Amino acid sequence: MIEIRFHGRGGQGAVTSVELLALAAINEGKFAQGFPSFGPERRGAPVLAFCRVDEKHIRLRCKIVSPDVVVVLDPSLIRIQNPPGDLKENGIIVLNTPKTPEEVRREYGFKHTLALVDANKVAREVLGVPIVNTTMIGALLRATGVVQVETMEAPLKERFGPLAVKNFNALKVAYEETTIEERRS
Repeated sequence: MIEIRFHGRGGQGAVTSVELLALAAINEGKFAQGFPSFGPERRGAPVLAFCRVDEKHIRLRCKIVSPDVVVVLDPSLIRIQNPPGDLKENGIIVLNTPKTPEEVRREYGFKHTLALVDANKVAREVLGVPIVNTTMIGALLRATGVVQVETMEAPLKERFGPLAVKNFNALKVAYEETTIEERRS
């Protein structure tokens, strides 16, 4: 089983991301859960969303405490929530940033594998708005292969209708532009 925790802000699409990812996994014949954890937050407030994907039934029904992957839609949350603080030792940090792996490691001291993409730039260029949910899914897929890129097309069509094409294109661009640097000791 792979357990993924998304860290975002209200309105960035973290909750939508886990729903889309879970639907894509189910479309591939896998078992999946996607669910949020938030109270009466408003736009801009920190939000957590969780996704589990496995080849067999998932019996857990709780939030993800020690994820395999953290996806950080807004890098300002690193100082507020410390998303990788409870990441598994061989975990992956998928981060929305224009910075290089060296800059990120120097600034935050991360030792985990990094998957970095300037999701804001991709979203602005492809979608015309800085909503990074589909771009960050592209980075996540590049880092993990949890589902195939093509499998995301149907859930995107179902969710976004005529805007699905742009969102799928943003996902594919982010997939290609994601830089992955392996874990450092």
